[in-house]
Amino acid sequence: MILVSACLIGINCRYDYGNELYPELLKFLHHKAYLPVCPEQLGSLPTPRCSAVIMGGDGFDALMLNARLINEKGEDVTFNFLKGAKKTLELAQAFGVNICYLKEKSPSCGVKLVYSDKGVISGCGVTTALLLKNGYKVIGVNGGKHGLEV
Repeated sequence: MILVSACLIGINCRYDYGNELYPELLKFLHHKAYLPVCPEQLGSLPTPRCSAVIMGGDGFDALMLNARLINEKGEDVTFNFLKGAKKTLELAQAFGVNICYLKEKSPSCGVKLVYSDKGVISGCGVTTALLLKNGYKVIGVNGGKHGLEV
């Protein structure tokens, strides 16, 4: 079973009610068992919603409560991101996921890059950190024209 960021297969779940459709990934998934998820929605955040960044580190730091996720209104949404990461992990475990394709740069799903209060930095998002910590293989994907970041 493959876990995939829902926005990458055209589901409008991004903060701005958009998606990051990556047709090549959708084609790759054809005839495969996959589970689309949006950790931010699983964390009870609405769509659309205010964009958020990680302040003070990356997803691993947020898991340890050494970094916070703050939205553009200045609200602390760390709990929502942690809740979404935990629910994503629970789904991965329940469905026997063996690989994850997640949206690069997302504060939830980023694998090598993530939006922070300092702009785009090296690091991973909260959900990716939790999945990696639990032994999952996670591959970062940029939607649209950018392609896979392996």
